[in-house]
Formats: sequence, structure tokens, C-alpha cells
Amino acid sequence: MKIAVASGKGGTGKTTVATSLAWVLAQKGLSVRYLDCDVEQPNAHFFLKPEFEKTQAVYAPVPKVDEELCTGCGECGKLCRFSAILCLGNTVMTFPEMCHSCNGCALVCEPGAISYTGRLLGELETGTGLGGVAFVHGTLRVGEAMAPPLIRAVRKNTADEQITLLDAPPGTSCPVVTTMEGCDFVVLVTEPTPFGLHDLSLAVETVRAINLPMGIVINRMGIGDDRVNRYAAQEGIEILAQIPDSRQVAQAYSRGELMVAGIDGWPQIFESLYANIQKILAVRPKESNP
Repeated sequence: MKIAVASGKGGTGKTTVATSLAWVLAQKGLSVRYLDCDVEQPNAHFFLKPEFEKTQAVYAPVPKVDEELCTGCGECGKLCRFSAILCLGNTVMTFPEMCHSCNGCALVCEPGAISYTGRLLGELETGTGLGGVAFVHGTLRVGEAMAPPLIRAVRKNTADEQITLLDAPPGTSCPVVTTMEGCDFVVLVTEPTPFGLHDLSLAVETVRAINLPMGIVINRMGIGDDRVNRYAAQEGIEILAQIPDSRQVAQAYSRGELMVAGIDGWPQIFESLYANIQKILAVRPKESNP
């Protein structure tokens, strides 16, 4: 099972929920893999504290033009929708930072003047975290604008025999969709505030656009009102868990500690959360095939 944990905005407690769920499932004897796909600012390692065993650089293929073979036909420039390759007379200019590595320019180049070189995207680190959780995260190179290729590299580390938790970046843009695509379930973490509800509604629209089952976790219950509950009822989305606002949890978070590892009663919240996910997935085939 692949479960993406996402949120419409930052600061809702997405990573807190994802790391806590990973640890609780591991304590129950389940095999768990954690993929931190928030490659621009990964922080799950502060809580799961993995011992990294392997580090590898990740590159994206970008075009390289052989000027001796190039005839200046301009077909490569016409094809590229991102202006990563431009033809000015007999001169071909490439802009690696704009390239999406689609390989189209090489396919339309009849003289075979285009080959590929690598552009460094960032690093991939793998290891084992608390409770035996298999841990993978990516770190985007400073100055690199495109996160999806590195997220796809992180996602290649899924394993069918394990429960895989994918910690998505905040928001609803391409990196989030790249993280959620192909998952079995999406957990949307929000907070009971007007801002939380606004961005939750955007996240719900995104998940529905890629047709995935989802549920909501309301974090820091007690700081706002019941508008998220009313929205969930109106949209027919199940609330998987409600996590109360707690000073103890805030203190544990500030120390980089898992709240479920040191506060009595909290593991049960995440056991129930996972049970609710299983219930939704159990009835989904019947709903889609009446």
C-alpha cells in the first residue's frame, strides 16, 4: 500500500502525522518504508533519525548539440515547448535549467546532432530510521528549480511488500501531484482555521482530479472552529483522525521527538487512523463497481 500524506498549505503538521504513523505501524510489526518527497525542504529525518547507509547524486539528461553535425534545420527548437533549446540561424543554444528531459529534441533531429549530458538535480539518501523504518529522502540542489524529476527518483525506492508512506511537499502544484500519482490513498492534513479550510479545498480538488481516495486529518483541534468538519460532511469525505492541540506535542516537536513515542494515548490515534484508511479502501471497489 502506498499512502501519500499531503496538505494544501505548509505548517499543518503533515510531517508530524506522517512520521508518527510510520513509527506506530512499525511498532505493530508491519514493514514500513518512508519516502520524504518534500525535496526542497526535507525534515522527516529530524524525527525518524535514520542512519544513512547510501548517498547518490541524481542527474537529469539535458541536450548537448554537436555543431559539426547540426544543419540548423530548427526542428528541435520548434518542438520544445519550454524554450530549452533555441535555433538562431545556424546557431543552436541550449538552456539546461529549462529542460524537462523529454528526449523530444533528439528524436526529431535527423542529422543525429543531439546527444545528452547530465544536469545535477540533487542527492538521494537511504537508510534505516527509528523502529526499523526504511527511510529515503532527496535534497534538491540549491538553485535548481525543478523538483519533480528528483521526486520521481525518490519514488523509485518503493517496495511492493512494504507499506510506503510518501511525505508530499505542501501546496497543490506539480511536485505534489508527482508525489500522489499512483498512490492507493491520500491523507490530507489540515487545521481548523479559515486558512486551513481554504487550502484544504484546493487540495481536495487536486486529489479528485487524479481520482484517488482520500481522508482528512484535522490537526490542532481546539484552536479554531468546526468549519472543516462541516466542509468534510458536505463533500462526503471521511475525517480519519482529530488530533487535539497540545503543549506536550509542541514541546516534543521542538526537540525533534516523535509525540507517539513519548506521550501516552497518542499511538492509539494513529492506529485508528490507519484502520479507517483500510475501511475506506475495503469498500471502494464495491462503490466503483456497483
